[in-house]
Amino acid sequence: MNNNVFIFHGTEGYPEENWFPWMKEKLEEKGCTVFVPQFPSPPIVPAKISEWFDVLDGHKEYINENTIIIGHSLGGVFALKVLERLQSPIKATFFVGTPVGVRPILNYDRDSSFSGFDFNWQIIKNNARHFDVYQSDNDPYVSLGNGEQLAKELEIELTFIPNSGHFNKAAGYLSFPDLLSRVESVL
Repeated sequence: MNNNVFIFHGTEGYPEENWFPWMKEKLEEKGCTVFVPQFPSPPIVPAKISEWFDVLDGHKEYINENTIIIGHSLGGVFALKVLERLQSPIKATFFVGTPVGVRPILNYDRDSSFSGFDFNWQIIKNNARHFDVYQSDNDPYVSLGNGEQLAKELEIELTFIPNSGHFNKAAGYLSFPDLLSRVESVL
């Protein structure tokens, strides 16, 4: 059965930024069907999670036991909320620079209005068979404590990559070989 991979961008993000196009191409070469939805995330105005679910609803037939979700920044928060709503587990979820409420978070109020940083960890853990969490120590948006807390809640080891900023173009991340190899390991 084909693997369906979703890459969720973050605040004010879009499908063609950062390492997303590179990752999409590499995974499609492996036979995956890859979706990088454009979610409404206007500048200054906080994103509305209900609008993100409206976008994802257009892809719901592709969410099943062979689905992998990769969430960058606020996209990781959305991935957590998606996991809370699933009726059956997906294959894997990867979190990159994801804020979960540990200050400092540059856009704390905006991010908090999106999700409330209120998560049902037991349901989340039951709804994916594999997790990875990536965090850096010099992320200007999301402090290291967020990755540490997320990994702790998921009962996994944090993948700590020093001096990687927010794993975005500004930090030199137009490709992400380490993440690709982790995703390939669960295909």
